[in-house]
Amino acid sequence: MFQEAVTRYLQAHGYPQIQLKAVLFDMDGVLFNSMPYHADAWHKVMEHHGLHLSREEAYLHEGRTGASTINIVYQRQYGKDATPEMIQSIYAEKSAEFNTHPEPERISGAWEVLQKIKAEGLTPMVVTGSGQHSLLDRLSHNFPGIFHRNLMVTAFDVKYGKPHPEPYLMALQKGRLQPNEAIVIENAPLGVQAGAAAGLFTVAVNTGPIDGQVLLDAGANILFPSMQDFCSHWEDLRKALE
Repeated sequence: MFQEAVTRYLQAHGYPQIQLKAVLFDMDGVLFNSMPYHADAWHKVMEHHGLHLSREEAYLHEGRTGASTINIVYQRQYGKDATPEMIQSIYAEKSAEFNTHPEPERISGAWEVLQKIKAEGLTPMVVTGSGQHSLLDRLSHNFPGIFHRNLMVTAFDVKYGKPHPEPYLMALQKGRLQPNEAIVIENAPLGVQAGAAAGLFTVAVNTGPIDGQVLLDAGANILFPSMQDFCSHWEDLRKALE
């Protein structure tokens, strides 16, 4: 199954092979079980401003910049853009609401697969739409010695968030990588779209409440039902990638 997915990717992009050097991880929902908190914070703060965004819909916007999510909902309701001041104010409130939740746990299987990746001499990188300083600090606390700040892409680095390919193109630039030298690990449809649009082999890990087919439709080359499952099959996938 893995071999077929890799072959299809290579044929579609015209590469002779994948020469894996780096693995690009989304953060929320891939490394941390933080998405339920994000969905809850978005829902509460939007309602407070008379804007309607259900917790379920919040998962579908996962990976966008906060400003983009606010604008989409605002445009839908009022037919015009939210002002920069309004966006700043709503996002600050959303961040504060998010931080009232307990620290998100590491997603089961994430630490284990990162150990395997490090042991093979591959470079793990983070590519997130998040601009929450607290979460970035938690990365070094929860995954000590794994990620380097200069090899992270966050909301502060990009003009366009996911589903635009810019975050992943920026990661390739920072890591001095070609698209066939890295793979993407994503749990959200917009993140999958971004990885695929950047020309990368994209692995979807379904850690949320959405139907896995949505992730395949977004362009995932392969789908795992959990990070634990991805970790268990890492060696098989690695072999197929070679």
